[in-house]
Formats: sequence, C-alpha cells, structure tokens
Amino acid sequence: MLTQIGDGVHLSGGTDVNWVLVQDGDALTVVDTGYPGDADRLDASVRELGLAPGDVTAVLVTHAHVDHVGSVARWWEQHGVPVLMHGDEVPNATGERVESATTLDVARRAWRPRTALWAARISRLGATAHPTFGHARAWADGVPLDVPGVPVPVHTPGHTSGHAAYLFPAAGVLVTGDALVTGHAISRRRGPQQLPGFFTADGVQAERSLERLRDLDADTVAPGHGPPWQGSLGDAVDQALSRRP
Repeated sequence: MLTQIGDGVHLSGGTDVNWVLVQDGDALTVVDTGYPGDADRLDASVRELGLAPGDVTAVLVTHAHVDHVGSVARWWEQHGVPVLMHGDEVPNATGERVESATTLDVARRAWRPRTALWAARISRLGATAHPTFGHARAWADGVPLDVPGVPVPVHTPGHTSGHAAYLFPAAGVLVTGDALVTGHAISRRRGPQQLPGFFTADGVQAERSLERLRDLDADTVAPGHGPPWQGSLGDAVDQALSRRP
C-alpha cells in the first residue's frame, strides 16, 4: 500500500523494508526494490499509480544489500530499467566486495525472539542470497540526476562504502536508506535512529555521514526501515546520534 509523503512521492513497504516511488506524469523513479521475494509487491505498488514496471525511468540504489536490490536484475532483464548508484557501491553490486551482515552475525543474535522471527521471515524471501549485477551506472555526488523528481544524491558512507541518500528538493523529501531509519524489526526503538551496529561496515563513518544530512532542505524522511518521519532534519540527526547502536 502506498503512502504519499510529498508531491508525487510515495513510500511503499515490503517485508520489513521500504522503497520509494516518485512520479512525474507517466514516468517514474524508484528508490530501492525490497527483497527478491517482494518482487510482486513492488510491481503492484507501481501499478497502484496507474503505471507498469516498464514505465520506470531508473532505479536509484541507496546500497546493494539484498533487502534493497531484490528486483534490480529482474527489471533490467525484463524491461531494461537502468540502475544508478554511487561509484563506491558498484563493487558491492558486482560481488567484488561484500559489506553486509553475515548469516553467522544473525545466528549469534537469534536467541532474541525478535531477531529469530525476523530471520525466519526474511529467509523465505531470499535474504541469504547476495544478488549481483553488472549493469549499474555511477553518478557524481551532489549533481542532480536527470530522472523524475530530479533528485540530488548525497554520499553517506558507513553502512556500506557507497551508501547514498537521495534528496528530492521540490517535494522536501529525503530518502535515507539505512543511513537513518525510524525502526527495525529487531529493535524496540521508534523514531530516528541508526541500525544495530552489526549491520554497519564502519560505525564511525556512519555517524559522520549523519552530519551530512543535518542541513539539507527537507522536512520529510523516507527511511529504508520504519515509517516516514516529519520535522527538522537536525532534530532527526540528533535523535539518531543519541541512540547509538
């Protein structure tokens, strides 16, 4: 189900993860694509706007983890939808580098009921796979992209080396991926926060990246996990930094 969070901007949820659709007439930008097992739900969210996957102009990737790139290869093969990301994230997309929590990382925490239930849920969606694809194109940091919504990419390394947020200035929406979330299935916390530390490649760098978001011109956060959040980005960053994982 879609939630409109800005002019032409919609947040949609898969299984414990979000993606964002930005519509401009008959064209669409999609940010992230959920797990492989969320593919039908992703397609349905596009059709809810009266469009089809073939109408997607581009997929913007915040980072190449399985819960964010599950349909990237499928859409490329079926519709030729291009994929854009930061250059430092391309090695994660090709499989040349892997920066993600391992099955062992999750197993060590599976004594917690929330973690065990979450792990069982996502394993049915292909979460143990590491999707790879070689067709991603890199963009230049800070240069608006010529796709619907004209987003400005913001490099926010830490969760992964090439993690990025996307600012949609006209709508006042910042898509934060996993750099800043408002909840997660294994956490009791609600509101702006960082993900538990074992998910993140470089925690120190992740905190520095949060500071890059502080003064951006947006009042709505569309996170990779959790509900949308409205208010000052400075307040959101302060809350996230006060809740160190």
